[in-house]
Formats: sequence, C-alpha cells, structure tokens
Amino acid sequence: MAFVEGLSSNRFDFVKQGTKALATTSGLAIFLAISAVTVVAPKPAAAQAYSFSRVEIEGTQRIEAATILSYLGIAQGEVVSAAALNDGYQRLVGSGLFEDVQILPRGNVLVVKVREYPTINVVSVEGNRKIKDDVFTPLLKSQPRRVYNPATAELDVETITELYQAQGRLAAQVTPKIIRRANNRVDLVFEVVEGKNVEVERLSFVGNRIYSDSRLRRVLETKQAGILRALIRADTYTPDRIEFDKQVLRDFYLSRGYVDFKTTGVTSEFSRERDAFFITFTVQEGQQYRFGNITTSSEIAEVNADEFDAVQNLRSGAVYSPSLLENATARMERLAIRKGLDFVRVEPRVTRNDRDLTLDVDLVLTRGPRIIVERIDIEGNATTLDRVVRNQFRIVEGDPFNPREIREAAERVRALGYFSNSNVEAREGSAPDQVVIDVDVEEGPTGSLSFGGVYSLENGFGLNLSFSERNFLGRGQFLSASFQNTEDSTSFSFKFAEPNFLGRDLELGFEAYYRETAFASALYNTKAIAFRPSLTFPISEYSRLGVRVFADGAEITDVGVDSSVVLQNEAARGRQIGGGVGFTFSYDTRRTGLDPNRGYYFQLDGDIGGVGSDYQYARATALAQAQTKVWNDQVTLLATVEGGVLGSLNGGVSRVTDRFRMGPSKLRGFATNGLGPRDLTAVNQDTLGGNMYAVARLEAQFPLGLPEEYGITGGLFVDAGSLWGLDDTLGGAIDDKAYLRSSIGASLFWDTPIGPLRFNYSRVLAKEAYDEENNFELTISAQF
Repeated sequence: MAFVEGLSSNRFDFVKQGTKALATTSGLAIFLAISAVTVVAPKPAAAQAYSFSRVEIEGTQRIEAATILSYLGIAQGEVVSAAALNDGYQRLVGSGLFEDVQILPRGNVLVVKVREYPTINVVSVEGNRKIKDDVFTPLLKSQPRRVYNPATAELDVETITELYQAQGRLAAQVTPKIIRRANNRVDLVFEVVEGKNVEVERLSFVGNRIYSDSRLRRVLETKQAGILRALIRADTYTPDRIEFDKQVLRDFYLSRGYVDFKTTGVTSEFSRERDAFFITFTVQEGQQYRFGNITTSSEIAEVNADEFDAVQNLRSGAVYSPSLLENATARMERLAIRKGLDFVRVEPRVTRNDRDLTLDVDLVLTRGPRIIVERIDIEGNATTLDRVVRNQFRIVEGDPFNPREIREAAERVRALGYFSNSNVEAREGSAPDQVVIDVDVEEGPTGSLSFGGVYSLENGFGLNLSFSERNFLGRGQFLSASFQNTEDSTSFSFKFAEPNFLGRDLELGFEAYYRETAFASALYNTKAIAFRPSLTFPISEYSRLGVRVFADGAEITDVGVDSSVVLQNEAARGRQIGGGVGFTFSYDTRRTGLDPNRGYYFQLDGDIGGVGSDYQYARATALAQAQTKVWNDQVTLLATVEGGVLGSLNGGVSRVTDRFRMGPSKLRGFATNGLGPRDLTAVNQDTLGGNMYAVARLEAQFPLGLPEEYGITGGLFVDAGSLWGLDDTLGGAIDDKAYLRSSIGASLFWDTPIGPLRFNYSRVLAKEAYDEENNFELTISAQF
C-alpha cells in the first residue's frame, strides 16, 4: 500500500539521521546504537505527527477536489497523526469512487494520487439462452452512465446466479468482465455458462402409512422428472420449493385430522453424474383425530352463547380440520358484528383426548382488545384504483379492528388476480389503541389478446380471436369480446361486468351475442341475436341471485322441401324478436365450503320471454352437482343431475330455436343433435329438439399409476337421460315421448402445455333406432 510505504520510508530516514548524530563519540557507538534501536526508534512511530501547508491532488477527471478533501478530512495546517492519515485513506477507498488511491507525505505537502473508476458505457449479459435479457435488466444494480464498482458487479453476479438457481440450474456460472474504452469508459459484460437443469430424479417418502407416495407427490409442487421434462419446470430442484412443499405437506395432513404430523427431515442426494437429485421426505403421520364434544360458552354477560352455538355448524365425530374450526369462528364473529357487538372474539379452546382420539372444542366468546382502525394505506397499485382494493375490506376507518377480517380481506385481494404479489399487514397507529392497515401490492398482467385454433365435436375446427381484460382501466371491471368462426357456425360475443356497482357487492353486467349456423348438424340455417343486462348480488354466504332483462330474436332459413313440415312451418313465421325477464340462483360450496374434500353446486334459471313475438314462453332449467373424494382422496366422484322445461304462455307453438337440444356435452355417446323427437316421415329426418329434457351423469376420475408430472389420469362414466315434448306433433305422426337413453364409457384426461385434453370412448346401452351415435370424442382448446 502506497500510504504505508511512505510512512515506513520517513520513519527509516529519521532513525538513520539520529543514529549518525549520536555516533560522534566512538567509545559510546555500540551503546548508543543499541539505545537508538530499543528506545529512540519506537517513540517517533507511536507519536509521529504531520502538518501540511497544502494538499496536491493528482489523477482526477470527473470528481471535484473538494469531494476528495471531504473524504480525506484533513484541514490545511492541521496537525494530524499517522492514524488519522490512514483513516482518511480508508475513507477514500471505501467511497467506491476510485480504482486506486495513494497518499504520499512530502515534507509539508500531502500528495493524493487517485485513479477514478471508469464510467459504464454498456451493460450486457452474454451466453444466456434460457433467461432473456429483459428479465435481468431491471434487477441489475450496475447501469449505463453510472460509475463502475466491482462490489456492485459482484452483487449483480449473485442476482443472475440466483435467477438460474430458481430454475434449477445450480451449475450456472457467471463471470463479470470489463472492456475498456476511450475516455475512461468500460463495457461491463456478464458472461454466463448456463449449465443443465438439475432435475428431481426421484421423489420418495419414508414413514407414510396412510397415504401412498403417489398420493403425496400430487400434493407437492416439486415433481419427478419424466418424459415431459423439457416442458415441465416443476421437476427442477430448488431449495425454496422444498421448504414450501414441507408446509404444503403439513397442511394436507392437518386438514385430514393428523394433528401430530411433522416432517422430521428432508434429504437431498446428488446423483453420481451430478445432474439430478434424489429427494426423500421423512414424515411422522401420527393418529387421525375427530371432533369430540362441541360446546359454546360466553365470558361476556350480555352475550347469549346459545345464539352463537346455532351458527357454528361443527359436528361431533367429523374428522378434525383447522379450516372447519376457522369457518365456525368466522361465522360466530360475523354474527357478533351483525348484532352490533364490537370487539367480541371467539377463542377455540381445544382439549385433547388421546384415549379415544378426539378433540373437545369449547368456543369461548371473549372480549377482545379495544382497537380501532385508524386508516388503510394502499401502495404499489400503479394502475388499479384504490377503491378496487378497498372494496375487498368489510371494514373502514373508525371501525373496530378484527384480525380475522383483515386476513379474509387479504385473501380477497389475492383472489382478485390483478396482482402478482400482495401483502396485507397491520401495525400500530398514532396511538396504542389504533392500527394502520398496510396493503402493499405489485401489479400483474390482467389482459389478453389471443388468436388461436379451437376444435369441438359439435362445431368442428375453427379460428378464434378474442380480447379480455379483467381489470379494465384499473376499475376492476371485466371486459371481453370474441369472434369465432368454425366449419358450421359464426359467432360474436361481448361481455362487460362491474363487480362493485354503486360501491356495493352488486355486479352489473351486459352481454350481447350474434350467432349464425350453416347446416350445423342439421339441414337448415339459423340466426340468433340477444342483449342481456343483469344485476347479481349475494344473499347468503354461499348463494347468489341474479336478475336480468333481455331482448332476443331468431330466424330459421334454408329449410328445404325434404325437411319436416314442422320445420317448414316454423321457418315460415320469419324473424321473431321479443323481450323478457329472468333470474339465476346459485349455491356453491365447492371452493369455500366446510369440507375441503366435498363440494356442492346448484343453479336454477328461470325466464319469461317472447314478449312482442308470436310465442310467449316460460323456461326453467336446473342443475345440481356434488363432488367428493374417496379412497384416501385418490378418486374423485362427480354426480350431476340437470333438466329443463319450456312451456307456452299464450298458446303459441315453440320453434326449434326455442327448444332444448342435446349433444355429447350433456349425454355422452350420442352425436350432436343425435337424439330426441324426429319426423320420420320426412326425407331429411332432422332432430326437432324438445320442450323438456332430463339427464343424470356419474363419473369417477382416478390416477393410472403413471408419474404425476405426466398429467395423465383416467376416468369412468355412466350417463342416462332423455329429450322429449313437442307442441306440434302433426296429429300424432311424430313420436315425442320420453324414451330413456343411456351410455357408459371411459375417459383419458391429459393436462398438456397447450391446454387440457379429454378423450372419451362411449358405448350406448339404450337408444332409439333413429338416434345417432358418437363413440369417440376428443375435446381440445388451444391458443398460440
């Protein structure tokens, strides 16, 4: 170091001159020499001081002399020690402005020589193929037109390396290099050797008795490598994902009553080729616990525990689940809010009974701390309006603070799907009895413009152009428009929805469509148009009600003389346009219900329409669906029952565009418009549809023993139903009775990178002679 070398040189000269002066008496030369070494020399080193009349600075190009003097900290004429000079030297080095620093004392002049770090001209990453430059650029601290700093460059190396490690490329190497240019400028280049993905070759478990390895693998985000490893990134090894999987595994067992479950260890062994990991989770499942005695008690005199006990919905003997307990306490606390009881909390007190493997729960109503919400601060929403986020909170400034409500609001903010990241936290406000809710979000993409191909059995191959925006203008509104053209049909649709109309949980929607068919599974054409504004609002925790008005119209054309007289008469009525009103009631527990393994869905639609046309009608449809998992959650059972009825209000006759029609989407094994009443006396025996239909479907989906990462599962199904009823049977010439049709079949489900595929193979068990079968069905929807 130049500064230390200068001090050593001065010290040597001082000792040498002192020794020469004292050696004039030859008899004492040896004694004085020893004294000079042992006594005189250390003293100047310990107390050496300097005083400089001026400071000369050499080598600067961009940096002002005043800046260097401020770091140096030495005033003109000030007496400074060697230690003070060294401190000044360290401050200059630590400033990050200089590539080299030298401090040279020369009598009463202090010379400071510096070599400034160059300015960065260009920052580039080379050798990267798997991660694009636009991913690196926002994360790098080294930027063009800034001073180059090796420490900053090393931090950028760590950033690039971490990005590759997150993709499982643990062997990635990043080397920073500089290319010097004129005028003290450099190009900073990060040379990357990406290396190969380190895959998870095997994912296994030790200690699991209740659930098999294959079942537990479906829970984890990490997957084993398979034939689709080039497309599936979940099979790469990342330590952060392993930690997440440990928590997911615990949640899986806790939700099924295994309260003592824990992961005792995770071992990750490197393969001999150093390109794969063998991961083993060691677990202790413990015993499954069920709810024992469920009681409700109150520690607040004015609160009646019986009223709250009626809404908690926990059943003794049911498998214990934290989510069930959480839902029960949430119901009770919401009841307290509706009754105007502020600061009431429900505290579950659990008593464990190891002998009978039950957990007794006492839901205790207690008085919580009196804390008020001071304000809600929202940050990070560059596009989304504040009110969109605030609408997810059931509380406002000045309301009692409820931690459970804040957690639920945080989940609702995440469920919006507008943000790639969101965080909701509470902190102390301006007083101990007030809190501030901080909402920190990061905007994510919410719109899409797609051009793709589509195929279905009913419409064939076609093209699809669509635009959708889930957060239109940052207002939380939904907007979509699509155009689809297939071999037999053309359609255009437009939808708009405002989910918080008038600042309430009230959804205002508009829907419009135009559809045109050209001999789509029938020897006639149709045109249809509709416009439907609607309002939808919740009426309970799981149910919603929608009301609507609508105007629609339809026209039947190109009916030939070989077609049924029924169709000819209906086409002769020309274009019919009418209006009406309707409603939709839905009840859905599939995602927010009490039992995570079971779900129920029910929907009832009713319309009164045709006002202004020659056929006024009442139409009602209903669908009920139940889903559950059995056999250690490995088999999913789904049962569906649906039906509909159409009736005339003015004695008119329905048209084929009004009646129900059935295809493979409702009853598998039959072609589109392949069943129902037909005019067998006509040359073109087109199906005529029916005023009533009923269908029941039962299916099971289960693993096939293939690796989970392949995304291939199997299924079995059985369908039964019928379509019947006409207003005009041509004096009995057309048989419109309700004949039972049924089918059985097998399915193959495959989650591919281009979308979900489903293959159905069906065998019809019961049908009429004129029905049309379709034994094989492929459904695919792809965008590119």
